Amino acid sequence: MSQPLRIIFAGTPEFAASHLAALLDSPHEIIAVYSQPDRPAGRGHKLMMSPVKQLALKHEIPVYQPQTLKNAEAQAELAALKPDLIVVVAYGLILPQAVLDTPRLGCINSHASLLPRWRGAAPIQRAIEAGDAESGVTVMQMEAGLDTGPMLLKVTTPISRDDTGGSLHDRLAELGSRAVVDAVAQLAAGTLSGEVQDDALATYAHKLNKDEARVDWQRSAQAIEQQVRAFTPWPICHTTLGDAALKIWGARAEAHSHQQAPGTILAAERDGLLIACGGNALRLTHLQLPGGKALAVADLLNSRREQFAPGLVLA
Repeated sequence: MSQPLRIIFAGTPEFAASHLAALLDSPHEIIAVYSQPDRPAGRGHKLMMSPVKQLALKHEIPVYQPQTLKNAEAQAELAALKPDLIVVVAYGLILPQAVLDTPRLGCINSHASLLPRWRGAAPIQRAIEAGDAESGVTVMQMEAGLDTGPMLLKVTTPISRDDTGGSLHDRLAELGSRAVVDAVAQLAAGTLSGEVQDDALATYAHKLNKDEARVDWQRSAQAIEQQVRAFTPWPICHTTLGDAALKIWGARAEAHSHQQAPGTILAAERDGLLIACGGNALRLTHLQLPGGKALAVADLLNSRREQFAPGLVLA
């Protein structure tokens, strides 16, 4: 095998930590880790280290957390590390051209979509929301644009009807980790070449926000089911019934013709609440009431059947 590479790893969330763990098991040397500055989190708003930082410290790897890489001081600090390669996974900071040009082999990025589809912040959830048949990970050579660089390696996985944002995230973290290790080995050996993306096929995966998680019952049952799956476990789709806010943790579209207004409860059965939609009907299988935990609808109906009586309308 060729000489082990000196690698800087840049990443922040759990998805990135999976990749770092895989690289730590490879023959290459992780000389430093870059991660977002510690952020307040939880009820106590205590400063929390990112999953990537926690893993790096556990392995006694130096951690750098600049607010930006756009100033000369931060760039000089990074250049002094003399990396052969920078591996970037969900880092969250833009790498200016001066940083992209620093390593001998440039910078590569593991992105959780089949580029050029779903460039941007939330590719996993947007693929499910759109009803895509498959997803995957693209390892690409980085350039100044957003997820626009040449594609070095792709791995694919089908999106099943049981997949949620959470389950697909975990599967892609595993697939992407293996793909990055493979890509680094090929880069070290000089056997990897890039394929230019077709910008005409690009779509943009906007960042998720809580406002868009409110269900619009005028939409088709299939569209709402995909939204529910995509937004689990965050930001969780929600609706209201009377004064109660309901979070929807599980739902299935069903072919069911009806004459009721969208949002109307058509049936309250052990396998779920059947709700009229703009097209067909949606069976809600798992719900969370204010102050409670997510439960199967069958359990909710044991004690609250009158709260979910057919004819009542979700808004």
